[in-house]
Amino acid sequence: MKLLENSKLEAISSTLSIDTLVCDITTRVESYSCKMAGDPKKLYKQLRNEPGTSPHDLEILGPSQTKLSSSYNSNFLTTSPQILHPYPIARSISSDDESPLVKTIPRKTLIFLISTLNATFQPDYEFSSCTSQDFSRETNFELVKTEVDSRFLSSIGDHYRSLSPQLWSVIDEEINIKESEIFSYRPDDTSDPFSESGIIWSFNFFFYNRKLRRILYLTCRADCKTSTNDDDNDDEPLESNNYVTFEGVMD
Repeated sequence: MKLLENSKLEAISSTLSIDTLVCDITTRVESYSCKMAGDPKKLYKQLRNEPGTSPHDLEILGPSQTKLSSSYNSNFLTTSPQILHPYPIARSISSDDESPLVKTIPRKTLIFLISTLNATFQPDYEFSSCTSQDFSRETNFELVKTEVDSRFLSSIGDHYRSLSPQLWSVIDEEINIKESEIFSYRPDDTSDPFSESGIIWSFNFFFYNRKLRRILYLTCRADCKTSTNDDDNDDEPLESNNYVTFEGVMD
């Protein structure tokens, strides 16, 4: 996987990486080409050629990670892109049953997701042992958006309201959300950067555009901050912090 340089993605990643009194928020919005080269290509060949498997095999995914978040109020932001069920595969056969394809992933696509994680976090972390059960297909963009927006809003408050449209605009510009499949990654609780002690919350979403042969990876983690301030500052409301000025960052 090759990281594609994009100044707008770099800017929004930097803007949404914020230190608050409660936690340190680290955000990465990165775009990768699915063209393999070097070590990623070797890994791709290794995984693709495992005995008894084919790149076209369908493997079972884990359950959606956004359904449990559907109780969030999706109207807390005044502006919201109207993108519902952006891909044909995401539509349900009925109100109760989803297409079997929604619950599976081609092995080739799974390898792309694993390679993206490796490209993002190596040499500190290795994801080659991940299985399809560590990933989920997210069929409703609005639930994904609500999950992301809710996490940021809960941590940086009203300062995120003006940033949400910018975040989704630059993502859409890079990957074309309507033409993308969305997957999420479930931390394994032991050996990845989202399972370390002190993590308050995290999310990992992949937007895969087959036509562009590109994956946009949106990831964020909130690390609990060990306060070194005096007790007098413990009850200071989050809204009173001196945040960085976001105006003009995305121009």
